[in-house]
Amino acid sequence: MAQGNRMQKIAGLVQVTLADILLKESEDSRFMLVTITHVSLARDLSSAKVFVSVLDDENAREIVAALNKAAKFFRHALAQSKIEMRVIPELKFMYDDSTVRGSRISSLLHDAFKKSDKTE
Repeated sequence: MAQGNRMQKIAGLVQVTLADILLKESEDSRFMLVTITHVSLARDLSSAKVFVSVLDDENAREIVAALNKAAKFFRHALAQSKIEMRVIPELKFMYDDSTVRGSRISSLLHDAFKKSDKTE
């Protein structure tokens, strides 16, 4: 259990630090529309899946591809940050569509309730 808690703390630290790097050090303006929703670390800390949601859903694939292209920059910036880790994980950015799916479900429920109110 302690190992899992440690991994969560490290993942949270990586998430916060990467979000700060995205906001302050990135030159690509599209990255301002990105939110890091979750970081999943490998057990040996050699790699990390960084799940992101994008405000501009139409260009999400393009933005995630640009993030993956810039992954070495982000890894280097992570190494230069205040995080003290022996191994800086390789980063793989992945699109997290849970926000979009949640919004869609909420919309469908809202429409269903509207229809049931009209029939009563």
